[in-house]
Amino acid sequence: MQRRHDPTFYWATRRLPPDVRPAVHALYGYVRGADEIVDGPRRHPDPAVRCARLDAWQAALQDGERDGRSAHPVVAALVDAGQRHALPLGELRVYMDSMRTDCRPVRIADREELDAYMNGSAASVGRIMAPLLGAPAERETVAALGVAFQLTNFIRDVREDWAMDRVYLPGLAEDDLSARPATTGVRERVAGEVARARALFAEGAVVLDAVTP
Repeated sequence: MQRRHDPTFYWATRRLPPDVRPAVHALYGYVRGADEIVDGPRRHPDPAVRCARLDAWQAALQDGERDGRSAHPVVAALVDAGQRHALPLGELRVYMDSMRTDCRPVRIADREELDAYMNGSAASVGRIMAPLLGAPAERETVAALGVAFQLTNFIRDVREDWAMDRVYLPGLAEDDLSARPATTGVRERVAGEVARARALFAEGAVVLDAVTP
């Protein structure tokens, strides 16, 4: 699945030790499943149905963790990975909360709300990845890297997200988002987030010496 949908990350995964690659693929498969429910080409048009399907996907993992097995191959693989590597799969609860946010129009009002969203959408996955990278003690640093990548995506995709009725960066006026070319207000707001993303990348870079080569 990862090789088909995201070859860049797939080939990056190939640089990890062979014994942890299946766990990374399983984690990718699970979060990809949630993303397909919310934004995939076959997503249901009704936001309530999408939320219900996210609930079912989350319940499948919780049941799998409880029973130690699952009939769904992706869930079964993630449950096995969690057991083998002592992964904090409970982090996926906040991940799913952020996915539910995306089921409806998004208007993030302030930095606190943005941070809460990115804690779910990105930092949570970073915390799960830390043990797989051989750096369990650096979970918050890996989480910061995840947030840096997520914030970069928001910066890059301001117009695309607006076309999907989503405004992730606080302080962006809707009239400005519709303007062509970009207004001074949009440029200044985005520049501020660029500076923040760079600081997060710098914070996370220290983990490179700690991860398994």
